Amino acid sequence: MKNVIALLALLIVFAACNNAEQPKAEVKEEKKAEENTLANNPDYYKGVELYNRNDCSTCHQANVKLQGPSYAEVAAKYKGDTAMIKTIAQRIIKGSKGVWGDIEMPAHPALSEEDAIALVKYAYLLK
Repeated sequence: MKNVIALLALLIVFAACNNAEQPKAEVKEEKKAEENTLANNPDYYKGVELYNRNDCSTCHQANVKLQGPSYAEVAAKYKGDTAMIKTIAQRIIKGSKGVWGDIEMPAHPALSEEDAIALVKYAYLLK
């Protein structure tokens, strides 16, 4: 009887582990494909460099909301809307308030429009 119970327990554990690993494998493949896409994208590297060189991380993270929205939230809100890239870039340069709540986005007048656009393109990549 003990052998039967032990065998059933072993089968249950095996079945649970086997079922749990399948979705993880799919998620790993999806993440790997996304990383490969980013690795080949010059907008990604320029955005990372600008993000690290400026004070962006004070208010923004890739996937975590701080004072301002995460870059992933920006990407989700605008869903790659290329018509908004210049508008958002101008919000970075001139500052804004009310788009994401009551906290003001401080102006970054020393940032060129080209660099602000690169930051927006970087945000769009972080889905």
